[in-house]
Amino acid sequence: MIKFEKFTLDNGLRIIIHEDKSTPMVAVNVVYNVGSKNEDPNHTGFAHLFEHLMFGGSINIPDFDGPIQDAGGENNAFTNVDLTNFYEVVPAQNVETALWLESDRMLQLKFSKKSLNTQKKVVIEEFKETCLNEPYGDMWHHLSRLCYKVHPYQWPTIGKEMKHISEATLDHVESFFYNYYRPDNAVIVLGGNISTDYGLSLVQKWFGAIPAGNYTKPKYLPEPPQMEFRQEIVHQNVPHDAIYLAYHTGDRLSKEYYVSDLLSDIMANGRSSRFYQRLYKEQQLFSTIDAFISGTTDTGLFIIEGKTMPGITIDKAKDAIQKELEILKNELISEKELVKLKNSVESSLIFSEVSVLNKAISLAYFEVLGDANLINDEPNRYQEITANDLREGARNIFRHENCNELIYVSVKS
Repeated sequence: MIKFEKFTLDNGLRIIIHEDKSTPMVAVNVVYNVGSKNEDPNHTGFAHLFEHLMFGGSINIPDFDGPIQDAGGENNAFTNVDLTNFYEVVPAQNVETALWLESDRMLQLKFSKKSLNTQKKVVIEEFKETCLNEPYGDMWHHLSRLCYKVHPYQWPTIGKEMKHISEATLDHVESFFYNYYRPDNAVIVLGGNISTDYGLSLVQKWFGAIPAGNYTKPKYLPEPPQMEFRQEIVHQNVPHDAIYLAYHTGDRLSKEYYVSDLLSDIMANGRSSRFYQRLYKEQQLFSTIDAFISGTTDTGLFIIEGKTMPGITIDKAKDAIQKELEILKNELISEKELVKLKNSVESSLIFSEVSVLNKAISLAYFEVLGDANLINDEPNRYQEITANDLREGARNIFRHENCNELIYVSVKS
């Protein structure tokens, strides 16, 4: 059980404070409820661009990293389709340094053509390196577009195309900032060696005067149920033929999310998993094979990916995967396997809570989802899943008409 206190400032900023006297450190985590799904379809990649811009200097502080390093801390950030997260871990006596820095960039970034052009170049190079020059690097571009026809998960976090970043203007980025990077669209978590009263007073001191936003989030439509099989075949200079099967599954708070997560563990979590034992080791059909869930806030995906061994046809590889899916749809897993599965998940959850930073990130994430206390419900949500739930989940998810198939055919240049 993770204990914490919650507060809300007059400007809408939500505060969570988790005291943990076992560490000399404090984690400061700020999450903004904006991801790539909130972008204009004609100006994508902005949430990720802002992850970089937020380190490019704010109105009163030209350098973000220097003061954190001087305070003996570390910092980083990440962006995904649903949210943007920034964090610092500092010695408890220097927590005010982190709050000073975070409050100044929430107040106002130092917008300039020079800063924007610098960060645009960084993001464009990242786009080239990870999406264009890496084998299978454009997988999410193809798969997102194939799977989502209505919901803005249609493009990956890095953006649809490079020109959306290269053509971004100061007006574009300023408008995006003042829409989303406001206190009433954020959650701040202080976790570690700090008292609740002191933490609250510091957040009030540094963030209380920042004005709330004055905007309305754009509405987006939910993705309708998929009614037909979809396929895309890509011919590229990649090392192996590859197959990606993506099935729509439940949103992050649905029972189907937890069912999907356990099903992916049955298939591909570790050397005792079914895919590893049967398709990789025994039949030697794949050089690598995996199964995982996207874990998105809204309706997500269950993805199976495999790169075939030389001489193995895509049809043979697909048939082998389908046989495994049929077993899950028709046979109940044993009680022994189910207990082992749940114990593994519970151990992972407990291990992840050892780090004060991980706890701070998770508390902020669940608060954005609806309630930070959901973090304490996670083990029970998994424990409630039965063998029959897994079989019924497999039947509902792994339907032909719910499948999106992306195939890479290796073409040597």
